Amino acid sequence: MGRIHQLPMSVVNRIAAGEVVERPASVVKELLENALDAAPARIDVALEQGGIGLVRVVDDGGGIEAADLPLAVTAHATSKLRVAEDLERIGTLGFRGEALASIGEVSRLVIRSRIPDGTGATITVDGGNVGDVMPDGCAVGTTVEVHQLFGNVPARRAFLRAAQTEWSHASDAFVRTALAHPGVALSLSHSSSSADKGRRVHDLPATDAWRTRIADLFGPALGDRLIEVEADDGEVSVHGFVGRPEDDMASTRLQYLFVGGRPFRDRSILHAVQEAYRGLLLSGRQPIVFLSFDLPPEAVDVNVHPAKMEVRFREPSRLYRLVLASLRSRFLAGNVTTRLEPPRIDAAPIQVRIPEFEPFTPRATSPESALSSPSERGPSPAWERDEQRQESVVDERAVQMHDRYIVVESGDGIEVIDQHALHERLLYEKLKASVAAGGLEVQPLLVPERLDLDPVALELIGEHAGTLEQAGMRVEPFGGSTVIVTSKPALAGDTPASELVREVLDRLAATSAAGGGAGMLVDEVLHGLACRAAIKAGNRLSQAEVDALVRDRRIVQESHHCPHGRPTSLTLSRQELDRQFRRT
Repeated sequence: MGRIHQLPMSVVNRIAAGEVVERPASVVKELLENALDAAPARIDVALEQGGIGLVRVVDDGGGIEAADLPLAVTAHATSKLRVAEDLERIGTLGFRGEALASIGEVSRLVIRSRIPDGTGATITVDGGNVGDVMPDGCAVGTTVEVHQLFGNVPARRAFLRAAQTEWSHASDAFVRTALAHPGVALSLSHSSSSADKGRRVHDLPATDAWRTRIADLFGPALGDRLIEVEADDGEVSVHGFVGRPEDDMASTRLQYLFVGGRPFRDRSILHAVQEAYRGLLLSGRQPIVFLSFDLPPEAVDVNVHPAKMEVRFREPSRLYRLVLASLRSRFLAGNVTTRLEPPRIDAAPIQVRIPEFEPFTPRATSPESALSSPSERGPSPAWERDEQRQESVVDERAVQMHDRYIVVESGDGIEVIDQHALHERLLYEKLKASVAAGGLEVQPLLVPERLDLDPVALELIGEHAGTLEQAGMRVEPFGGSTVIVTSKPALAGDTPASELVREVLDRLAATSAAGGGAGMLVDEVLHGLACRAAIKAGNRLSQAEVDALVRDRRIVQESHHCPHGRPTSLTLSRQELDRQFRRT
């Protein structure tokens, strides 16, 4: 007998499940795509334990005939393809016919469905074992329930993250689909267990306006500030909304691309977006992007990967040029940037003793970084004054150039300093030192700041309230999607507390999704605070403020790079200058 043999269908389905079903978010995506292909007016999604315990998707679409239910859970059985040529012009979201069979192999899958002129029926697949079709008095449409994902595959179940992390991924899958189909009403509910009634996280009415759907998901404050962009070269068009440069983000969390109602990822298009913002954003910052492309079905191949998040375009350079042109023309057409007032930098030198801790080991007799005014600062346990120790401050001649760089003459040549990168490093180190010493100074707000948040951000507030408070920000619920901020770190100076909260929530979302621990979360919060509160490129500084920055960089050993790893300064030696001027 030969060594080559046909694999059992259960093994085939389990292999397919490994490609299609990575986590609950994959199930949410696949079931939503199937529901949308049924042309529903409304879809309701409910999750338990982040989708690990249960994913339920209910639609009021066309339904499945009772006789077709066994085929619906059979691998590569589909109503969406007939001949091979159909793969060249796919007009539906699902088409492989393997999702339900793969899901049923690694869970307990229950499908209830009824067509408008028929009777309802149900079928159950438990760990790959297909049950009989039974009558069911269900409503028109289809309900799909996925219970205990990977319950029969302990090795796969062990790789799932905490319920909160899986919820973050699953809710993102819902949001991407909801953004791609504003004309369908959708809802999302979440509960911690079957005994928990849970809560409604999203309840999105159908709308013809994409901006409205964006605002419903992320809040009217964001929706109102977005800039509309569009371009058309005859065959290919792009339409969408992008954020103002001053509304930049720490992560790519608010970057969404769609083609044919399908969310996708594409590095080339996002590179075109970055090019359009070049010179408007600091290095490492990300713009907000919602772009939808319309092109003939034969010009895009969505059959690249089972997860269908990657697509291949026939002319990718065409899309690149279209995106770049549409964004650049919009930015050049009017003033879409604002000039931010720089935070104050106290120029008076203050002698302090800095406590030693790892990994930050500053010199013990350096002047305190003057990052806020004396009236705001007050005594700080982490930075105690030591009047007995005095050290002279080196007198360096410095000048600001182009409202973003500081040029300093040194004994070996000249040094060019990035004012934002250096100030961000100084703020970060002082915040970290204060938190480590348990003495972070907090500034209570006389008038609390109100902040409207999207549901995901509200979840983060509830989960990480202790982390935020540890960093000096007290955030309290105010009803509905609104919270109030009642305090902020004194080191933040005049930076609005709402800006600080949005920045750190953006970072927490990315870190939580990656499964970062408590220490990493606190560090990300401090990074966010430092980045948002630091002076920006384009801020005009007084000579005293310039001198203070140059002087205070000596308090940290890591002042040669910012918390993101960017250099804070570049040095041109006298020998290099002489060579450039042909003196050697």
